[in-house]
Amino acid sequence: MKKQLNFAVIGGDMRQAKLAEMLSADGHCVGAFALEKAEMQPAIKRYISLQEALCPADCIVLPLPVTGKAGFLNTPLSGEVCSLDEIFSAVRPNQLICAGRIGEDCRKAAEKYGLKIVDYFTREELAVANAICTAEGAIAIAMDNTAITICDARILVIGFGRIGKVLAHRLHGLGANVFVSARSYSDRAWIKAYGYKPMNTLALSGKLSDFDIIINTVPAPILDENLLLQVSKDCLCMDLASKPGGIDFSAAARLGLHAIWALSLPGEAAPITSGAIIRDTIYNILHEEEEKRG
Repeated sequence: MKKQLNFAVIGGDMRQAKLAEMLSADGHCVGAFALEKAEMQPAIKRYISLQEALCPADCIVLPLPVTGKAGFLNTPLSGEVCSLDEIFSAVRPNQLICAGRIGEDCRKAAEKYGLKIVDYFTREELAVANAICTAEGAIAIAMDNTAITICDARILVIGFGRIGKVLAHRLHGLGANVFVSARSYSDRAWIKAYGYKPMNTLALSGKLSDFDIIINTVPAPILDENLLLQVSKDCLCMDLASKPGGIDFSAAARLGLHAIWALSLPGEAAPITSGAIIRDTIYNILHEEEEKRG
């Protein structure tokens, strides 16, 4: 972005803190609110008032995910408790709001005040780049939580969406014996074409006992107690899917399985890269908005 803009970065984790620094380094004026626990460059203006932070902004950047609990902003790096209604009531109609993983409560709150809100999490360029961060973070967790190498390990990836594709590719490159399950015939054909071993997600029963690592990427119930009973006690089970996830963690605990729900891995594993991904996506959104105005 060549034009200098005013940004307000409100709430979120280290991704948003790094985003604020990058926007400032690009020559923009950046204010932050509800990020007081994060160390940031002195050029970032820290506000103690939400209204003061929002007032000068051309673009308001809310977190990914935008809410921590229904109706309230996600603020893990702050003691502030902000309702969506409190935020949107202070926004002017000409201010652009960018937020990640917008739920129905957030969309309705914005509509109530006639505000334009764009979900940067739905953008394909962000989703693909985020999948890379998630895959690398998952591999790091697997290395830290197993006593074997990825090379020669028997690994099942459940789901062949963006994350499943990137993760299978990375694991294959490390020498793993990669199995990928999918529901559709076309996905299973592509899985085979890439050199992985295809499986049917709807027919996993009786085929899980020999895996060293099982990684779910599907945000729907997959590994229930009946399937988990078939998993080796030495197998690491990992869930990368957003809520409700795909693993019955209560059942896994009862069965003594090592199961990890690795949520928001891009923010945990690579906040600088993730911040850059969000920045670039927001720049794309702003460019498109400018083109619409002619």
